[in-house]
Amino acid sequence: MKKGLTLFAAILALTGCNPQKKNETGDVPNKSIVIYYSQTGATQKVAQEIANIIEADTFRIDITQPYDGSYQETIERCQNEMANNERPVLKESGIDITAYDTIYLGYPIWFGTYAPPIASLLEKVCFDGKKIIPFCTFGSGGLEASMEALKKALPKAEILPGFGIRNARINKSEAEVEYFLKENGYIEGQVDILPEYSAQQPVTENDIAIFNAACANYTYPLGTPVSVGKRTTVNGTDYRFTARSKDSKGNDVDAVIYVKESKNPNTKPEFTKVVR
Repeated sequence: MKKGLTLFAAILALTGCNPQKKNETGDVPNKSIVIYYSQTGATQKVAQEIANIIEADTFRIDITQPYDGSYQETIERCQNEMANNERPVLKESGIDITAYDTIYLGYPIWFGTYAPPIASLLEKVCFDGKKIIPFCTFGSGGLEASMEALKKALPKAEILPGFGIRNARINKSEAEVEYFLKENGYIEGQVDILPEYSAQQPVTENDIAIFNAACANYTYPLGTPVSVGKRTTVNGTDYRFTARSKDSKGNDVDAVIYVKESKNPNTKPEFTKVVR
């Protein structure tokens, strides 16, 4: 992995959009950098794995007042910032991204989208014309919603397919990151093409048992499974459940819950993500 860009004096702060640096032939070099914010170290782990594989520079985002309180204090601070449209202040580091064509942008998911330090970054640095590949870590999900938020925040950037993984499954990240990079053509290599999920069918008692085994220990209720699509892979069976719950007004709300069941009979099914 290339050396992380940690010497702040060696990089240029960007407050507006500058032309991309060109090489001697007049072309913009196809270079990548991994930029990330990590609260617990999970997102940093994924960032380092990506940087190792693609041999890219890395840059860690830091803020002047870290979220170093308890879990509840962090939640309350984040809620207050979001309610008041406030942004945490980035440390005076700056990022010179004019030499880079592709930005791997990493963050934890907080309240369904990228953590507030990323919002600060997007307001400070110009990403016009860049290819953005998001990656994130989360408790239940949020990759898809955060990508939509990135598209709105960066209308002149190209947001490419991203990667997300639950914190509870972070030990699987290395293999899944490599598969993701190959699957999307970000690096060379062959991967097994996964089949499409079957059409959604009403759940059976066995399906419900698999759903409960995968999701029962999750902190928050995920709803009641009502239908499921399946696909068989070399490692086992993947499930795409539709789960139903009620919103604050009593209306039905559906979420899509993804579960993996290994061929290993000694391994319980894993809840991989939810898409709301």
